[in-house]
Amino acid sequence: MWRGLWTLAARAARGPHRLCRRQGSGAPAPSSGATIFALSSGQGRCGIAVIRTSGPASGYALRILTAPRDLPAARKASLRLLSDPCSGEPLDRALVLWFPGPRSFTGEDCVEFHVHGGPAVVSGILQALGSVPGLRPAEAGEFTRRAFAHGKLNLTEVEGLADLIHAETEAQRRQALRQLDGELGHLCRSWARNLTKALAHVEAYIDFGEDDNLEEGVLEQVLPHSLPSACLPSPTADIQVRELEVALGAHLQDARRGQRLRSGAHVVVTGPPNAGKSSLVNLLSRKPVSIVSPEPGTTRDVLETPVDLAGFPVLLSDTAGLREGAGPVEQEGVRRAQERLEQADVIVAMLDASDLASPSSRNFLDTVVATVGAQSPSESSQRFVLVLNKSDLLPPEGPGPRPDLPPNLLLSCLTGEGLHSLLEALRKELAAVCGDPSTGSPLLTRARHQHHLKGCLDALGHYKQSKDLALAAEALRVARGHLTCLTGGGGAEEILDIIFRDFCVGK
Repeated sequence: MWRGLWTLAARAARGPHRLCRRQGSGAPAPSSGATIFALSSGQGRCGIAVIRTSGPASGYALRILTAPRDLPAARKASLRLLSDPCSGEPLDRALVLWFPGPRSFTGEDCVEFHVHGGPAVVSGILQALGSVPGLRPAEAGEFTRRAFAHGKLNLTEVEGLADLIHAETEAQRRQALRQLDGELGHLCRSWARNLTKALAHVEAYIDFGEDDNLEEGVLEQVLPHSLPSACLPSPTADIQVRELEVALGAHLQDARRGQRLRSGAHVVVTGPPNAGKSSLVNLLSRKPVSIVSPEPGTTRDVLETPVDLAGFPVLLSDTAGLREGAGPVEQEGVRRAQERLEQADVIVAMLDASDLASPSSRNFLDTVVATVGAQSPSESSQRFVLVLNKSDLLPPEGPGPRPDLPPNLLLSCLTGEGLHSLLEALRKELAAVCGDPSTGSPLLTRARHQHHLKGCLDALGHYKQSKDLALAAEALRVARGHLTCLTGGGGAEEILDIIFRDFCVGK
């Protein structure tokens, strides 16, 4: 239905621009730039729907739909009757807001119509806007792209806005808000300013060094050690560049935490048959993802479901029980389970607490737990949690001391006892994998961020090795260019297309 409404609006916009009634002389010329319109609130029946416009004809469209009324006071809600500009038929009684540029989201003249959210009302207003000269339906992300073009948002803030719209967990929302607030952009701009200053000092020495008019100590802050001493008036210590190298290295060593936070960490539940893996997956996902049966080998393939786990986005995988001697179908499931283990960010290893002496449990302890659990977090990118399930089958005094077991958690998937402790342990492991979005330095949430910071760091490496001032200056220009591209200055058009394509129509 909503696709049909948008088709009607597009047809109206493509049709002849004529108004049957109330056509004034204030219509902007078509060559003055397109004005776009779109439904900006979610599609579907709702109490209130928001339709917005942006462009030079926004004020004219508002006057046409509310004629003969004048424009309302800027940035103040006004109750107006909206009518079809051709037939004069009333469409809705709505709140309208007028945002004259440049003090608007896009930097252009903007209007918001807060109308009742029924399909007929929204359809009528979209068709009415499509009949106004100079207006056309917006493309996906076009409002935000205009905000970027008018300097209202830089590229990292645009990405933060896209992440905020698509955020599904608390951690994703916090990270997106930090990026939308400009933390990563401010940091990159401060680095670029330092490089600009360093570049200015190097070029100043190239141009004026022979005149010996430079202040004492200026070159000591920027010039690389590799330059021959004959080229310099004094020993050098490129302080700013070295400090920037350290900062860039620290951000690049985040083990893709920001990208995991944005796209989701991979948590794999593994263990011998009948340890309760499927029961745990169903418990964590709060829905029947996997079949639960007392028969060993029920799960023969990898079952995956996205979940919000302790506020973090997670792809949760239930895997076949690890054992030998099964049939060919189950053995293929075991092979796939082992493959998923290698790809996991967090491994949840499950054992039957009442059956730790069984051959399958001992084999699992000797292979998976001994291998993965023995590694320290600093040695491996994978995190590990050992869970002893079926604690409800244990005697009242518990399982007793087991010095051969690494640190573990007791859990009963049947009663839910121990679930809170497991969720808290997973929260800590996921915070280590994805980063804590509420503290610390801004995270790098896209491969594009990694690429430009790595390019900047590589250019600084060339700068340090330069034996010629001209080459050193060029290396600083390249490094500075990477930081500028990261925030959107001089970015390639195809990169911008990819970023803005992720937005919905109306944003």
